[in-house]
Amino acid sequence: MPAYNEAACIGSVIEEIRAVDPDLEIVVIDDGSTDATAPVAARQGAEVVRLPYNLGIGGAVQTGYQYARAHGFDIAIQIDGDGQHDPTDLPKLLEPILRREADLVVGSRFAGFGEYRGSFLRRIGIHIFARVVSVIARQRVTDTTSGFRAANRRAIRLFAADYPHDYPEVEATVLVHRHKLTMVEVPVAMRTRTSGRSSINAFRSVYYMVKVMLALFVGIFRRYATPLHEE
Repeated sequence: MPAYNEAACIGSVIEEIRAVDPDLEIVVIDDGSTDATAPVAARQGAEVVRLPYNLGIGGAVQTGYQYARAHGFDIAIQIDGDGQHDPTDLPKLLEPILRREADLVVGSRFAGFGEYRGSFLRRIGIHIFARVVSVIARQRVTDTTSGFRAANRRAIRLFAADYPHDYPEVEATVLVHRHKLTMVEVPVAMRTRTSGRSSINAFRSVYYMVKVMLALFVGIFRRYATPLHEE
């Protein structure tokens, strides 16, 4: 669970996860928070990895996958610490992996029910990214920016070794395709943020779209050398 200054809600998120499955090992990657995110998570019984300064979402997420690989996890679930993801959807993400139907399962806000309400620019960007990535991956993708994901050992190894750092989810989806891993989407609901605010404002939304489109173009011609040998 990557988290930056989420002290107000991370405790309740951990409680919700425990209510769904008390046996899950919860690992919070505290991305250089300046509030009480780390002690609140620790009091709730989560393992806390504290980064010395703010790396951003990509660096925090990759740290989580590196932790999962180092500790021999068979499955790693990525869930945000701000309460927008509903932990009751966790079984949906796990089922395709447990049935060996996918290496990566993405919780999509657009694949079934519910209506996601983001800013106009963000909705436009998500729609454009979905179209472009669907062409690159040769499969229909509806939500390329979701941070609600489950990964098996192959995907854990890939993301531990190679993960985009700046607005990473779109590029990570293409990375999965280029390494010939199987990805599926399952429908999930997106809840309203209960505290804090998104780091992506109107200006950042435009920067985000331009930067990611350039990264996708470069990625088409990039040579990937990271092996995915079984361990």
